[in-house]
Amino acid sequence: MKTPLSRRDWFKSTLAITAGATFASSFTSKLMAAPMSDAERAFFDMGLSTNHKVRLNSNENPYGPSEKAKKAVLDVLSKGNRYAFDELEELKKLIAAKEGVDASYILLGAGSGELLCQTGIAYGLEGGRVLSAYPTFPLLMNYATQMKANWDKVDLNDKLEHNYEALVSAIKSDTRLVFSCNPNNPTGTVVRESIVKSFCEEASKKTLVYADEAYLEFLEPAQQQSMVGLVQNNPNVIVSKTFSKIYGLAGLRIGYVIGHPDTLKKIGQFGDTISPSQTAIAAAKASMGDEDFMKLTRDKNAIARKVLTDYLDQKKIFYGKSMTNVVLFPAPKDGKKILSQLDEKGFLIRIWDYQGKEWCRVSIGTQDEMKNFVKAFDEVIA
Repeated sequence: MKTPLSRRDWFKSTLAITAGATFASSFTSKLMAAPMSDAERAFFDMGLSTNHKVRLNSNENPYGPSEKAKKAVLDVLSKGNRYAFDELEELKKLIAAKEGVDASYILLGAGSGELLCQTGIAYGLEGGRVLSAYPTFPLLMNYATQMKANWDKVDLNDKLEHNYEALVSAIKSDTRLVFSCNPNNPTGTVVRESIVKSFCEEASKKTLVYADEAYLEFLEPAQQQSMVGLVQNNPNVIVSKTFSKIYGLAGLRIGYVIGHPDTLKKIGQFGDTISPSQTAIAAAKASMGDEDFMKLTRDKNAIARKVLTDYLDQKKIFYGKSMTNVVLFPAPKDGKKILSQLDEKGFLIRIWDYQGKEWCRVSIGTQDEMKNFVKAFDEVIA
């Protein structure tokens, strides 16, 4: 039986999150898409500045926002004194039309990250378990475990892809939610649509399925097979998307969840009803449907990514077959040394701990940035 959440319980839970999130104060730590590795903890304890470095550590789009988005932001600044009530509803309707659902199936937030946090709270407070592949983007699970939930993890397969068969098998009677990220962060790997759809259909018979599609638009349009089509008739499937990645609006913070209205009500009670700003809404509206900018980003990203993967091939270093703007591969030497020596050369990357080893996670920058990076990296590991 579900215990109602009291105001006191919510306040205590919020304090728990705050306490758990204060292990580091730099903005870089707040961008972390994984538990901070031992190498990173040692690196940041040195107090090194991240200013004026090539940021290959946070999966940002180096080409955005688009010119249309920039113009929209400037045009809306005069409305910065007004709450965006009407603008939010208008954007909901536009997104709903794009996704083929009613506007009541859309929940907006300041980036999909805010909605992941709200979902983690909503389902973590029920206790039990949350389940995901690992490594993956852990924000939802981190918040759930700060409440009352336990986090069950299923390793990726030997291609660094989600093992969906193992995920279904890992669902227990008290699993409240299972998280899927396809394409996955930190690996950039993609599992074909038929497998993901079968997984969502099977897993949703037992629990809620949260499908994160933050990186879907990095695939070619014909390959962008979303799980949104399952939402209309299945309250146990929700899908999240963001304007942070392909659209280049990470700093403006806007994203959304598509789900059954009752499910969204459960999630939305832990958020602000007018969280996205006027500028974020304007940029999102201007970016939607900007196929030219999305194609530009995809094309340039593929060229720049090939600079890195060609280098890894040359060095015979294994990596996941990334289709997005991030690549994961085993660290060829001590992670702390890689971080500090790359920092000296002006580059920031991530180091992950997985299966008792350290892994380099490198975001894709511009072609020139990647050419300079592989040269610097080669010197570091020599």
